[in-house]
Amino acid sequence: MAVSTQDGGLPQGLPHISDATLRDSAHMAGVEFGPKDAAVISDLLVKTGVDLVEVGMISGPASKDADLILAVHESVGPERSMSLVVVRDRHQVVKALDEALRLGVTHVMFSIPTSEQHARLKLGTPSAKLLTAVAKAAIQAAKDRGFHVTFSGEDGARTPRERLVPYVAAGFEAGADRFRLAETVAYLTPWQMEEKIADLTAVDGSEIEIHSHNMLGMAVANSLAALRAGARWISATVGGIGERGGNAPLAELLTSLRVVHRDTRFDLSHLTELSRVALAGAGLGEAFQSGPTTPHAFAYELPGQLSHPEAYETLPAELVGNARELRVRSRLTPALVKWALAGEADDLDLDAFTTWLTSRQEERGNPLLNADDVRKSAVEFRAL
Repeated sequence: MAVSTQDGGLPQGLPHISDATLRDSAHMAGVEFGPKDAAVISDLLVKTGVDLVEVGMISGPASKDADLILAVHESVGPERSMSLVVVRDRHQVVKALDEALRLGVTHVMFSIPTSEQHARLKLGTPSAKLLTAVAKAAIQAAKDRGFHVTFSGEDGARTPRERLVPYVAAGFEAGADRFRLAETVAYLTPWQMEEKIADLTAVDGSEIEIHSHNMLGMAVANSLAALRAGARWISATVGGIGERGGNAPLAELLTSLRVVHRDTRFDLSHLTELSRVALAGAGLGEAFQSGPTTPHAFAYELPGQLSHPEAYETLPAELVGNARELRVRSRLTPALVKWALAGEADDLDLDAFTTWLTSRQEERGNPLLNADDVRKSAVEFRAL
């Protein structure tokens, strides 16, 4: 394609790239990067030419990802970093934004569930009116504090046009800088993605980003289809690391942009080192396989995903001969423990056991735990 330059120095028709390796991994069961990994990975991403490094999740005070966020700020600066802020209600958002300010974050990405199914689970109601009100209040609170704001459509791929488009329009009217369509549940074909993104780029003043998951193996194709429809940003991860079959893999995305769109903006020489460092830091060995047949595809460490898998899964684990499982290191909660113990938790003080198990994990270097490991630990705890 012909490459011309538009305002801001970005060649016309070519996207900005954000990388979510250090954020989406926080959702990926059993994967926990340390600050040293975060510093190296973010530095290599910026050297490659990635515009924005997404790192950490903030839901309120004392974020567990604080060290990770600070390490990225130290490595590449807060202006090249973005952190996800969970949105559930106005009071919670204010506390989360205060924490983001404390950490020196300048760019926040609001995680807001837009499909009826996810809104019912996380906001307590599928009401489109409440969804829009919560989003607008969060955006306005963030802009009042000086943040650059990206707001999302979590499970946006399954959100009907008549619900999604007014929501996106309201977000930009409230002052948001960018909207991210999250294909939380891999669902769309490239031609469907192009149509959905076209609806959003038609919104006045919109700047659109696509964040695709790779359960169906179409994350890069869907990202390029979104670009064709006018999306200005594409979100990817190193090696495709991420929950539910992984994300759009950065190397495949950047090499596709070079071959298909003759995009020579990126220094691809860092990609192999990036993959080596990221896969080692994630504890995934020398290669991460995406798709529905891997041990990671249906592994979770968030209670809601284990309790309501139908809200997150493109297809059930059993359909491909896989199994749903808990995989966790340090992010233990009483709700996770209760799920792992199934009907064996009635006589157990879940809070006390979770505190004990968390301390023991720290002493042992946070090895990977599954449900069977939790059950065996409960037997030890009862014997104390």
